[in-house]
Amino acid sequence: MADTQFSAAGPEAANDPAGVIAPEADAAATGKGKRGNPRQLGNLAMIMRFASAYPRQMTFALLALIVAAGATLAIPAGFKLVIDRGFDSGGSTEDIGRWFRYLFMITVVLGISTALRFYFVSWLGERVVADIRLTVQRNLLRLAPSFFETNRPSEIASRMTSDTAIVEQVVGTTVSVALRNIVVGIGGIAYLFSLAPKLTGMLLLGIPVIVLPIVFIGRKLEKVARSSQDRVANVGATTTEVLAAMKIVQAFGQEDREAARFGAAVESTFATARRRITLRASLTAVVITLIFGAITMIMWQGAVDVIEGRLSGGDIAAFVLTGGLVAGAFGALTEVYGDLLRAGGAAGRLNELLNEQPEIKAPANPIVLPVPPRGQISFQNVSFAYPTRPDTLALKDFSLQVSPGETVAIVGPSGAGKSTLFQLAQRFYDPQAGSVRIDGVALSSADPKEIRHRMAFVPQDSVLFASSARDNLRYGNWAASDDDIWEAAQAANAAEFLRKLPEGLDTYLGEGGARLSGGQRQRISIARALLRNAPILLLDEATSALDAESEKLVQTALERLMQGRTTLVIAHRLATIRSADRIVVMSDGAIVEEGTHDQLAGRNGLYARLSSLQFTEGPLAAE
Repeated sequence: MADTQFSAAGPEAANDPAGVIAPEADAAATGKGKRGNPRQLGNLAMIMRFASAYPRQMTFALLALIVAAGATLAIPAGFKLVIDRGFDSGGSTEDIGRWFRYLFMITVVLGISTALRFYFVSWLGERVVADIRLTVQRNLLRLAPSFFETNRPSEIASRMTSDTAIVEQVVGTTVSVALRNIVVGIGGIAYLFSLAPKLTGMLLLGIPVIVLPIVFIGRKLEKVARSSQDRVANVGATTTEVLAAMKIVQAFGQEDREAARFGAAVESTFATARRRITLRASLTAVVITLIFGAITMIMWQGAVDVIEGRLSGGDIAAFVLTGGLVAGAFGALTEVYGDLLRAGGAAGRLNELLNEQPEIKAPANPIVLPVPPRGQISFQNVSFAYPTRPDTLALKDFSLQVSPGETVAIVGPSGAGKSTLFQLAQRFYDPQAGSVRIDGVALSSADPKEIRHRMAFVPQDSVLFASSARDNLRYGNWAASDDDIWEAAQAANAAEFLRKLPEGLDTYLGEGGARLSGGQRQRISIARALLRNAPILLLDEATSALDAESEKLVQTALERLMQGRTTLVIAHRLATIRSADRIVVMSDGAIVEEGTHDQLAGRNGLYARLSSLQFTEGPLAAE
């Protein structure tokens, strides 16, 4: 995936429920650099700040971990007692039973403490991931649309899923494993020295000989495994792309080509998997040979020491068991380091989202908009260029006054700047020059939430959520009652088809309202705007793609919606234009004509040309 662009400013504490949002991120450790950069470990501090919000669970997990590690090391000591004092002493059955009961008690403690450790660290992992996701999402909801123009939503979604899954693994497993192996390794070495210093020295010399080849092959295996995952992802992406465009594939007769392309992706995946399997098999051979070879050599020397009376049978048994635990602990730590590096990269990418500051936000002391609202809109000498196109002005010294209750239709060719007016009116952007005002208050001096609360918006392409009809209708006014919803639906000519839905307002509408027609989706958008009951209406008229019957129903609903409201409407149809109080004709970010339909139609200007095209080629040009 392409690198995304994030700033490193810290978010406001009010958007961080756990009080753990990281301070300014280290740009070198954000995950954009080389994979496996040790500096990525610094990003783990962010994870620890989230985890530190739950000290009780961390304490219980640590205590359980220490007890489990201690019980693990006590097992070899228990076997030593069983062998030396039970078997070799020639004691009675009761004596032998006493030492086995001691060993069994150790295993019970180990089982209970391991279960408690698993519960608390798993709880911490899930809770930390949940908090990170909540905090990231809360911060994302504050960001201006310009952020999502330069950062792909699919990439952000990946961070919210795959990266948080890595974090969950580290908090819920890796850190616990690392701490347990450190305790077992250090405690085991101390116990080994107490048993047999010479054999312990041999073991310590042998550990690097065993671990280094494993690490070398393991790193190669990790690279191939990542490549294998990429190939699998490519197969999935190819499948999704083709299935989503199946009608086009079949319409243009490209079935064989797509089958060949998919086959190439599958074969590439298999080739990478074969390399991964070969490396894994080699690693298995090396591990078994080195570990069991080392154990054999140490046991050989231990057997000599037992024969010569320097060690007891219990000593050598305890030494072999403890040596295996120590070797396994250090071997596991090499894998833990790789997991921590991956988690550091994931934490860095999440940290960027946490640290991103909204470009559009309320000033420290916002001016309160007048009450009651009047609905006046004013653009005063506005010049504006989108952040992604800084050298191209979408509006050039633009001025427009809209009186309370007035309906102004905005027409013009594609790229004229019509939609930009809506973006600025809702304060999704701030102009580089000039000002936009509502009821005399500059938008840059007001709270964006208060500004948008006074507006209802009907987009050209209706946006519905994968939820019930009720939730989609009341999205602009969540407190609306069912009676309010049905009243708005009736006014929007939507009540009839809503009553016919299988479960009425509780009917699930599908992804993007897939279970409804285009006209039905648009009427739900209009009903939603009616329920908003805002004094200003921004209407990107969406009738050009509808059939005649749907268009008539939608147009009637729109006329009801516009009554008593200040309306800015991007007009595509003459039906809307004729009913407007005023028509503003735009071209290249400026007003070129202004007047009523009859006035403009009588001139030989841009409006007359666009109007005539509607009768010969279709609707007025839409942006």
